Amino acid sequence: QVQLQESGGGSVESGGSLTLSCVISGYTVTAASLGWFRQAPGKEREGIAAISSGDGRTNYAASVKGRFTISLDNAKKTLYLQMNSLKPEDTAMYYCAATRGRVYAAVLLNDYYGHWGQGTQVTVSS
Repeated sequence: QVQLQESGGGSVESGGSLTLSCVISGYTVTAASLGWFRQAPGKEREGIAAISSGDGRTNYAASVKGRFTISLDNAKKTLYLQMNSLKPEDTAMYYCAATRGRVYAAVLLNDYYGHWGQGTQVTVSS
C-alpha cells in the first residue's frame, strides 16, 4: 500500500521560510515524477514543483520559481520542498504526490499523479 505523509507546515510571516517533508512508503521510487501541489480555498489544485526520480530534473510553476526548491532523498524515500521568501498568496494546503506507473519527466499536471498525501497547511501572514 502506497502512503505519502507530509509534515512541516505551519504559520509564518511574509518573507519567512518553511521546509515541507513527505515520507513515501510502499512505493518504488524509480522512473517516477514526484511533486508538490497546493490548493487555496476556492481555487483549483495546482502543481508547483516536481522532480524526476530517474535523473533529478526539476520543474517549477512560474509562481514559485526562484523561491522554492524541490529535492529527493532516495535513501530516505523522502521528498522535500524548501520554501523561501514566502508571500501571503502562498497560503494553501500543500500536498505531495507520486505518479502511477513509469514517468520519465518532472510533471506538474494533476492527471499524471495517482498517489497523494493528506496535506499540510501553510499560512503566510502579511
